[in-house]
Amino acid sequence: MFYFDFLQLACETSLTVSVLGLLFVGGGFLSLLGVNLFERATGKTLGRPLRALAIAEADLPHVLVQIPVFNEAEMVADALRSVAELDWPRDRLHIQLLDDSCDETSAIASGIIGGLRAQGYDVLHLRRGDRTGYKAGALAAGMLHSNAPYIAILDVDFRPPANWLRSVVPALIADPEASFVQSRCEFSNYRTNLLTRAQGLMLDAHFVMEQATRFRAGWLFQFNGTGAVWRRAAIDAAGGWSADSLCEDLDLTVRAEIAGWRGLFAMEPPVPGLVPDKVAHWRVQQRRWSNGFVQVARKLLKQVWLTDWALQRKLSATLLILVQTFYPCVAIASAALLGCALLRGGDLTAYRPVISVIAALIAIVGVGMTLAPYVLLRRGSVLTYLATLASLTPLMIFVSLSNAPSILKTVFGATETWKRTPKTRPLPVAPRDQIGRS
Repeated sequence: MFYFDFLQLACETSLTVSVLGLLFVGGGFLSLLGVNLFERATGKTLGRPLRALAIAEADLPHVLVQIPVFNEAEMVADALRSVAELDWPRDRLHIQLLDDSCDETSAIASGIIGGLRAQGYDVLHLRRGDRTGYKAGALAAGMLHSNAPYIAILDVDFRPPANWLRSVVPALIADPEASFVQSRCEFSNYRTNLLTRAQGLMLDAHFVMEQATRFRAGWLFQFNGTGAVWRRAAIDAAGGWSADSLCEDLDLTVRAEIAGWRGLFAMEPPVPGLVPDKVAHWRVQQRRWSNGFVQVARKLLKQVWLTDWALQRKLSATLLILVQTFYPCVAIASAALLGCALLRGGDLTAYRPVISVIAALIAIVGVGMTLAPYVLLRRGSVLTYLATLASLTPLMIFVSLSNAPSILKTVFGATETWKRTPKTRPLPVAPRDQIGRS
């Protein structure tokens, strides 16, 4: 009897703690919905729109575009060509391929780079002896070879539109307190299968509802690791790139904010990329993000609360940094609820209020965060939306259960190797002039 009571107490305590965690994360999303409802109800938009300067052609600054790559043979050629097509003065556009590859990627890249150099492009093919620091280490190494005041960062599967720099760099120049300008990301392969549609739904919500709302409200929002332009002075003021976390992008974002800088967000033009089209690859990506957020929390959460920021800003930053606790909370809640059901002979009557609250929270947050972006961006029919929305809950439970052990290990100080997220479907390429083809 003692053991039965002990197990029941353990399961119910775990369920309570995990539900509180879910309410914490859900409350953060409800606050974002509240901001949007306030704006719609009052007709007032919080914050101010991006400012832009009219900059004479001769006064456009030098911009370094960094493309970190590791074993992406299918992507690297067009990545280089798309960056070369950016509408920016050629003598002030500097391109770096930060190549840590150990396969044929480097040979393919060398041929493309040779053609670009022959056409007058400044392209550096930087290869390191090892992958020390992974992506953060590669980005830091690249900065040592350039003194450009503005640094654009693009993952190898992202294809910026030609007018991207012309659209966002002036906004960064116009605001001397801005550390970076993050562009909204699109995902060209989101119609591939149900998994990519689900990711597209979530990521549209992330950019249109979360990132844009946080920016308008003056809250901390993250640099997404790609599709952004940084002010070099802000990177230096924050202490440079750090490989302490698998989420080097969030790590730098928080440190720059603590150092007195703030980010900008641009809805247009979007920068298209790819999402993983296989569950195994998506799981790898989600594990890296979740573990990285935990590492950033361990490193920087205390510093956030030691700043002189207003309480509201500290809370919003905490909600951002701890958002990935959603996954272990879902895993623990699922396991605890199963344990409670087994101990009570399948009778969940006592837990129906908790189940109802969580179900209502999931429904409100799920629809509230995804419906407006889906309609705004014209992603498809109502039936497609409902089918995609219905797939989110089982996918979230799956990835929560599969990644929970790794995340909990990270909470207690374990480290993980940075693992590339495979992208198996290259972007469709529009006809081009023979840029980079010698």
